[in-house]
Amino acid sequence: MLRFAPSPTGDMHIGNLRVAIFNYIVAKQRDVNFVVRIEDTDKERNITGKDTEIMEILEKFALPHDSVMHQSENLHLHQTLAIRLLEEKKAFVCTCKDTESSEMYSGHCSAMGAAELAKLKEEKTPFVIRIKKPDAPILIHDLIKSDIETAPSEVDAFVILRADGTPTRSFASACGDMISGISLIIRGEEHLSNAPREQHIKRLLGYEQETAYAHLPSILNTDEAHTVKWLFEQGFIPDAIANYLIALGNQTPKEIFTMPEALEWFDLTKLSNSPVRFDIDRLRFINCEHLKMMDDKRLSGLFGFADEDIGRLAKVYLEKEAGTINELEAKIRPIFKPKDFSAEWGEQMRQISDVIFDAPMINTYEAFESYIMEKTGLSGENFSKPLRYLLTGTGNGPELSDIYPYIKSYILEVAS
Repeated sequence: MLRFAPSPTGDMHIGNLRVAIFNYIVAKQRDVNFVVRIEDTDKERNITGKDTEIMEILEKFALPHDSVMHQSENLHLHQTLAIRLLEEKKAFVCTCKDTESSEMYSGHCSAMGAAELAKLKEEKTPFVIRIKKPDAPILIHDLIKSDIETAPSEVDAFVILRADGTPTRSFASACGDMISGISLIIRGEEHLSNAPREQHIKRLLGYEQETAYAHLPSILNTDEAHTVKWLFEQGFIPDAIANYLIALGNQTPKEIFTMPEALEWFDLTKLSNSPVRFDIDRLRFINCEHLKMMDDKRLSGLFGFADEDIGRLAKVYLEKEAGTINELEAKIRPIFKPKDFSAEWGEQMRQISDVIFDAPMINTYEAFESYIMEKTGLSGENFSKPLRYLLTGTGNGPELSDIYPYIKSYILEVAS
């Protein structure tokens, strides 16, 4: 079983999305369950509604899960397991000042066990529960980083249960993975330092199933703006974002592909071990290619139409003019907006418009152009410039002969 374990503490970053995609792909390849576990044990940092937002994003990327749970649902179990470690003298009670914020532990309370627990509760003395330090090296098998051995001295007697009775993320995560039988943990390399702690927790709890890891190298050149929400706002589509993230630091058989295709050849062990750079221009190119692959009628729906011709019109602009939904919107909307007859070329635009409203339906652009030119008497720039402004709302763009076939059925709306 594989899991995606995001925290509802902010907008989903593209690095988190990459983790979700890879977990989903590998789960499908291994024919095992893919579960979502919301890591909400840090109550002070949780943001209301972010868990729902996470699930909506997974749905948009077509990453179906077999089950979903909130880590907080297992609070009683976390507390029970912490007390069990305490009773087995594998953990101890700590009352040191600022104990939760201390990175390293002084060792002052290491002899305090279960016997002191009742007294501390009765006296209402704040305390945490710390796990005892390991006495043997901890070996982590990582599919990307190779085997990593951590010496006992490198693992502190860290907190597993806070003063408010909630588990720390390392403890909750280890317990959750153990309970669910997670066999492979795919996540970002920023969590690499947590792996020895989690293995130590499982070892003391008597968990014998081997857990493999795959810590994904960091994505560089990103900031807080590079969230999935931000990418959507910029006009990037899920298929293209997934394509880009799968290809990042990877050797893929082809440049442009879909998720079902990636399921056939994706190999987690072939990912680069080095950090990768986020390239917005590369993503834009991939996005453009995926928009070109989209069904014409579906593409037109992005702009409020249900017309294959409008989808084909959009693809004319995708050749050179646009690469995102936003850029397409900026090209297509002016075509159908009321035109400004008071601006430059306004008088000629009005002449052309009047002729169009009295003209029959003309199928080809060449015949349309000849008809308008003959009826208005306009020629040269006095004809070409106002005609372009009238048909597109802008002074430049693709050849009008490429655009006309897809707007001719809307010509009265366009020329008004």
